[in-house]
Amino acid sequence: MTRLAGKVALITGGGTGIGRSTALAFAREGAKVAIAGRRLEKLQGTVSEIKGAGGEAIAVVCDVSRATDALNAVSEVALTYGKLNVLVNNAGVLSVSTIEEISEDEWDRLIDANLKGPFLMCRAALPEFRKAGGGTIVNIGSVLGLVAMKKRAAYCASKGGVTLLTKAIAVDHGHENIRANCICPSIVETELVSELFNTPDGAKVKQDRLATIPLGRFGKPADIADLAVFLASDESSWLTGAAIPVDGGLTAW
Repeated sequence: MTRLAGKVALITGGGTGIGRSTALAFAREGAKVAIAGRRLEKLQGTVSEIKGAGGEAIAVVCDVSRATDALNAVSEVALTYGKLNVLVNNAGVLSVSTIEEISEDEWDRLIDANLKGPFLMCRAALPEFRKAGGGTIVNIGSVLGLVAMKKRAAYCASKGGVTLLTKAIAVDHGHENIRANCICPSIVETELVSELFNTPDGAKVKQDRLATIPLGRFGKPADIADLAVFLASDESSWLTGAAIPVDGGLTAW
């Protein structure tokens, strides 16, 4: 499979979950992949999987909420592979809280990771996209950037910001052949999500959440990765500014 042959992609949060699955899918489709995140051991695990399957990949230690880290990550990719064609902003954190329950420090941490991070990474990538004659941004948002849910106030705010940031970038930079789209998943089976059900009433909470999804199952990382491949490929060359729910039908209610 070579849908991404000749492309170089930078994927944040690529050591686990959706990011890892996306990195593996991109490599299978022929892309050279740079996997960025804060935990080098996790990043190296994904890189090893890709190289073991005959692909090309590097690990880049990066805190996406720091402008210098964002710039350094993009520079390292360009230095290694000569260009950058695709940026996938996947790194993020979750908070279960109302606006009264969340502390100011926790609010700042969430906004920094989920919204400031994509802003910094996109800004850092723009010069390399221009050099390449264009580029593609795939932001991993959330269905909670489209609709609200109880006890997710800060998370909804951060992901709602990602949705509109994506659209604004698409409008501002479309004339440069730079596209930006946002994938909006509902609950996906990852390490981050598994913590939600690791409670005494976790089984009931899980069943209640499943009941909100018409297809009757949670998403899998591959469900998101497959769409990311499409959005990064030339197959979606006339698609930009979209916020696409991949949610098992949750927003169809």
